[in-house]
Amino acid sequence: MADPPDLLPLFAWLSPSFPVGAYAYSHALEWAVEAGDVRDEASLAAQVSDLMRIGFGRSDGILLAHAWRAVVGGDWAALAEVNALAVCLAPSAELRLETCQQGRSFLDAVRAAWPSPALETAAGALSGEVAYPVAVGLAAGAHGIPLAPTLEGLLLALVQALVSSGIRLAPVGQTAGTRVVAGLAPTVRALAADIPALTLDDLGSATFRADLGSFRHETQYTRLFRS
Repeated sequence: MADPPDLLPLFAWLSPSFPVGAYAYSHALEWAVEAGDVRDEASLAAQVSDLMRIGFGRSDGILLAHAWRAVVGGDWAALAEVNALAVCLAPSAELRLETCQQGRSFLDAVRAAWPSPALETAAGALSGEVAYPVAVGLAAGAHGIPLAPTLEGLLLALVQALVSSGIRLAPVGQTAGTRVVAGLAPTVRALAADIPALTLDDLGSATFRADLGSFRHETQYTRLFRS
């Protein structure tokens, strides 16, 4: 029987304590609270569910899967293409900063603490901005971590980051936030199961109000978050 893959690096990479600066971003959730769209546990759960199912969560999963396959297959041109597409898909300056700052910080931290020749070769195919889901897919592929747990891990980490922002912004306590995360676990699992069959042509989102909120957040009077 083959040895099971080592998933401990993945757990560390997607931990809230990993130095990517995720705590500084809310993916326009701060504006949603300001506008009254998110005001309690139920509305927070609905907002996060939409962002995952028909918003950036689904797209980030697709981008991660294609980056992972490019690294595993040694297709550096495809990796660069996926990354360029991921950066271009950010609907606002703040959301571009969110994904690119976290992506570059993630890749730098993994290279410093989990170095490997495969990782250096893959990272060398990208220069400048690196989108966060592409960085996660790149690192997982280079370290031989399977796609399925990588997808589930990233999607759950996105849910947790959004809920953490919601707890700091809205009248939602930690217990309620934990219920939201638990309630969205089936959504994460279903997305992770569907995404491997999707192509780059399946990219897209329908969270127009959240995207517009990211523009409005740029001029919001009081802000805790960078997005």
